[in-house]
Amino acid sequence: MRGRTRQAAARDQRGEGELAVGRVERAQDRGRPVEPAHRRYVPLSGTHRWFPVCIRVRLNLVSIPWEAVIRTAFVGGGATGIGYAIAERLARSGHRVVITGRRGDALDAAALRLKESTGATVATLVNDISEGDAPVDDMDILILNAGGPPPGRILDVGDDAWRAATELLLLGPLGLARRALPAMAGRGFGRVVFVTSAAVRQPQPDLAVSVVLRSAVTAAAKLLAREHAADGVTVNCVAPGAIDTQRRREILAGRARRTGLPEAELDAEDVSGIPAGRPGRPDEIAAAVEFLVSADASYLNGTVLTVDGGRTETI
Repeated sequence: MRGRTRQAAARDQRGEGELAVGRVERAQDRGRPVEPAHRRYVPLSGTHRWFPVCIRVRLNLVSIPWEAVIRTAFVGGGATGIGYAIAERLARSGHRVVITGRRGDALDAAALRLKESTGATVATLVNDISEGDAPVDDMDILILNAGGPPPGRILDVGDDAWRAATELLLLGPLGLARRALPAMAGRGFGRVVFVTSAAVRQPQPDLAVSVVLRSAVTAAAKLLAREHAADGVTVNCVAPGAIDTQRRREILAGRARRTGLPEAELDAEDVSGIPAGRPGRPDEIAAAVEFLVSADASYLNGTVLTVDGGRTETI
């Protein structure tokens, strides 16, 4: 699987520029008095130089205690579906966003839409998450969202498919977490969110690869959550249920081919098992992620937030 990555430098979709800052302090030092700092410039391009900053502004000689923490979020699979919805949510809430995926054209189009809809700084990174080698050391937020593996029952999946999916869902994301967590701990803040699946708690037979490997990811996240919790770093999972995405449509199409039943009938049958009576929207998953990466979720660590309209029956 190695050697197929097409990696490019992160590109700032807003162009080159600088932001003048008068008083600067680190986010983790907010408890101490702010000392005047020399006037400096914080570059707006080049993700390797994006750091959390705390800004105090004086207008008309009146001190306004406005503090804004600027954080950078890495969003896997950010060009489409749930990943795009997460990127949009975080961009709207003031984060700088790096969206990543394997197709540069799709990333560029998504970044342009995000910039137009949010006005945020958006960069792209062409990278295969299964490689686990993206430059994430300076990221404050890591959203580990990978595309779902092909549907299939447990005895129908071949060894090559298992190996490929293991790199995509488990080994690659673990490699990124291994690179990002120590740096987050050093800065005193970090958020890692694995996007998994509600099928981990209520397995679906034709999603065998997802069930098995995302169960392993959930266990890994639980262990990672213990590593730097005292340094302001949390690790959690969001487990979507049936969400109205291209992935769900592919699953229904596969079931239709296997059973010979119409997709519309299979769709209605699937929805009938959801108490909410409908599939979820990508933005509803993004809302859960937005909360988990916020300061308000600082004591939420090592858990799984299931977003499935009430479908999961386990307690």
